[in-house]
Amino acid sequence: MGSVYKVIEIIGSSEKSWEDAARTAVELASKTVRDLRVAEVKELDLKIEDGKMLFRVKLNVSFKYQDE
Repeated sequence: MGSVYKVIEIIGSSEKSWEDAARTAVELASKTVRDLRVAEVKELDLKIEDGKMLFRVKLNVSFKYQDE
């Protein structure tokens, strides 16, 4: 029998870097979504407010579908 995977979109943010934003998003998602497989960066942007930068990353994350 083959495997089935579901893909969801998540967005992470960080004041440090895009890499930190992605790491934070995946780490938080892994607390509620089991069996994460792949995270694909779809979009990067930078929000600038009052001279401060906020790095944001949009990710597609896949996980194995489990029929229970």
